[in-house]
Amino acid sequence: MGFLKVVTYTVLIGFLAYLFCIVFIGVHSYLQYKQKVPKDADYVIVLGAGLKKNKPTRALRYRIETAAKYAKENKNTKIIVSGGKGKDELISEAECMKVELIKLGIDEKKIIKEDLSTNTYENMKFSKKIINNNQAKGIIVTNDYHLFRSLKLAKKQGLNVVGLPAKTPKVIIPTAYIRECLSILKATYYKQI
Repeated sequence: MGFLKVVTYTVLIGFLAYLFCIVFIGVHSYLQYKQKVPKDADYVIVLGAGLKKNKPTRALRYRIETAAKYAKENKNTKIIVSGGKGKDELISEAECMKVELIKLGIDEKKIIKEDLSTNTYENMKFSKKIINNNQAKGIIVTNDYHLFRSLKLAKKQGLNVVGLPAKTPKVIIPTAYIRECLSILKATYYKQI
């Protein structure tokens, strides 16, 4: 087989894999909006999504706003903000989320910080230690494209959760979907889901 054919097949396979990825994540994102979210969950875990210095990215802002809306309608629900501090971040993602939730009118006493995690697997692992109750009903708040893997990771940790999707900024969809597909493959390989 000639070099040109190898390159053509590689590009074609890559394009088809990317297309499959877009469809797979897109379908699961859409289906998340069809799920019934229980009232008065014991806890909500809000997953971090990167900061610009000490301010939330748009993706994280959507997560925070979704969690705040739920918390205002469900007064007894605790909120676990989960996310550590990245290299280029001035504060932890958890601290940023806490500050933003308070600005949106959420009582500080309802917010629990988990600020050690550096990825979604650790978000679930460390949040599980805080919850320490397999019977507690919980909700995961993250952007819609990220919920499929997040729920799988949470359930593997023994958490009793459903997803509450936050919208995904349109500008990040192409890269977020492909990155999420690769993350699903990695989590499957390491038997995390």
